[in-house]
Amino acid sequence: MRRWQQWAQQFSSLMGLVLICVALSVATHWKAGENLFLTRDNLLTLLRQVSFNAIMAAGVSVVIITAGIDLSIGSVWAFSSVVMAHLCVNAHWSWQQAAIVGLGVGLLCGLVNGVGVTLLRLPPFVATLGMMSIARGLAEVMTGGFQISGLPNAFQFWGQGDFLDVPVPVWVAAAVIVITWALLRFTRIGRHLYAVGGNEAAAHLSGVPVRRVKLFAYAYCGLLASLAGLLATARLGSVRPSDALGYELDAIAASVIGGISLMGGQGSVLGTAIGATLIGVLRNGMVLLDVSAFWQKVVIGVVILIAVALDYLVWRRR
Repeated sequence: MRRWQQWAQQFSSLMGLVLICVALSVATHWKAGENLFLTRDNLLTLLRQVSFNAIMAAGVSVVIITAGIDLSIGSVWAFSSVVMAHLCVNAHWSWQQAAIVGLGVGLLCGLVNGVGVTLLRLPPFVATLGMMSIARGLAEVMTGGFQISGLPNAFQFWGQGDFLDVPVPVWVAAAVIVITWALLRFTRIGRHLYAVGGNEAAAHLSGVPVRRVKLFAYAYCGLLASLAGLLATARLGSVRPSDALGYELDAIAASVIGGISLMGGQGSVLGTAIGATLIGVLRNGMVLLDVSAFWQKVVIGVVILIAVALDYLVWRRR
């Protein structure tokens, strides 16, 4: 029954995405006299933009499945990108070495979050809220509040380049989604993640290493947040300590819209990919329709509230 509920949630999200795409196609054609939404250039731009949120949302979905939350991913994105850019531009490291260190920074931030939740027994909200402030503050200290630019062209290819006429970040996002789906669906750690989120006490009594499972979830989330940040930095060719401010909300929203239950123990990262695409389509369509940036926030907020309310109603009924 739970599997059917999961597929039903993903199908409803997919149908909602299709209906929104049709509505935006009609609306842009009516407003501009041509279908601006379904042009090849716009769709490729849309996919490139969605890919960053999809990568970050895949990581936070793993945490939410354990009935946790990670509010620090936007700050981890910025901090890891600042570290990478500083090493590459100011310390004259190769971009490969700097990128590895940047990913390591994200992994370390996730591990610290996991230690706070497991060993110190802090509520996930408190532990990750603290990391959100720490990572953002360290990024500002390292840069003095200024932008770092001048990254090598070879590194920028990962954000600006194409492979088989498809943006490179889209390929990376697809690989991340597939790997995360396989991890959750076919591995022991995946089963343990669902077990911990479904009933932590029962999972512990069944021999599941709850602490290690949660530690893995937060570390994986931090790693993917840093990966998304590095790709976005390559896309822009520069980084600022204020980058990704508030992006954690989009990632969490994508997870919930895609069927990941905030109560834990249910959902699929494939649905998360659909949710990230739906949010990206909404933003893209509102830009094409010249909707005010203030009203865009209102619309996205309403969508998030509806998704969370439906998730809570389904959880109560179950």
